[in-house]
Amino acid sequence: MIITVTLNAAIDKSLSVPSFQLGRRHRTVEQRTMAGGKGVNIARTLKTLGQPVIATGFAGGTTGTHIVEKLTEESILNDFVRIRDESRTNTSVLDPTKGEQTEINERGPSVSEREVELFRDKLLYLARGAAIVVFAGSLPSDVEPDLYAGLIRDLERMDVTTVLDTDGEPLRQGVRAEPDIVSPNVFEAEELVGHEFSGEDERALVVREIAALGPRETIMTVPDGCFAQVRVDGHPRMKRARIEPREPIARRGSGDAFLAGYLAARYEGRALDQCLRLGVACGAESTGRLGAGMIEPREARRLMGDVELSEVKLAAEVG
Repeated sequence: MIITVTLNAAIDKSLSVPSFQLGRRHRTVEQRTMAGGKGVNIARTLKTLGQPVIATGFAGGTTGTHIVEKLTEESILNDFVRIRDESRTNTSVLDPTKGEQTEINERGPSVSEREVELFRDKLLYLARGAAIVVFAGSLPSDVEPDLYAGLIRDLERMDVTTVLDTDGEPLRQGVRAEPDIVSPNVFEAEELVGHEFSGEDERALVVREIAALGPRETIMTVPDGCFAQVRVDGHPRMKRARIEPREPIARRGSGDAFLAGYLAARYEGRALDQCLRLGVACGAESTGRLGAGMIEPREARRLMGDVELSEVKLAAEVG
């Protein structure tokens, strides 16, 4: 079983609005309303790929009820802690004529210390039957930024594979708890190391820099694939996976689809290269759909053959 944790779950509204302009009245040509938040998106892709997954986190108020109902409609198993405050609603506006996407994410609910403790107890109970636990997305406003780090340490003692996909201070503290896998995008990686970077060599060096902070594997997603420092026969290796970018309908959630694909293959015991290929293929396939975490699994598996995979030799390793 794979558990995805979404402590700031949401209802996600995705709107397709041609020639979108601020301050003007528009009508949508397509729209979709789904349960959302990074962990929920990951659970959706895992479910589509046929993996056993349960989504958990916080859900509050009428919006929280709607989140649970939407997940149930998709047959995604879920077990959320109900909280007093209202869960958030996020809105994404896609302009298909310009290929631009605007996102407005609400801050999220207040969560009490008691509610946090109830969630901790629930997660540790659910994790008894889990192989992988994924911590994904932002934390609610009142939650201490070291929560993910503490939970990762708790689960390490249970021999559960831990995965972290967040940003800001929760990421900074979380990587030092030594999760098995951390998966930032470029912006999140820049924020973590404190400087911008460009070019293939700099990106690979930053992945190595993040790996030195504690995680056993570091996978940084980029628009055309990923850089990954992983262990092969106990030794660190830097891999570069890339695919020819597709004409996107929407990019929202492509990183979530990537991580779900990688974990699905890993859960099945696939070779590392196959895990990276499926991850990149799922991320690419998801950009052709309005709605985060949505993929067509047969098309994703077909795209695996288009993923180029190579080993990166850093300057310090050459010679």
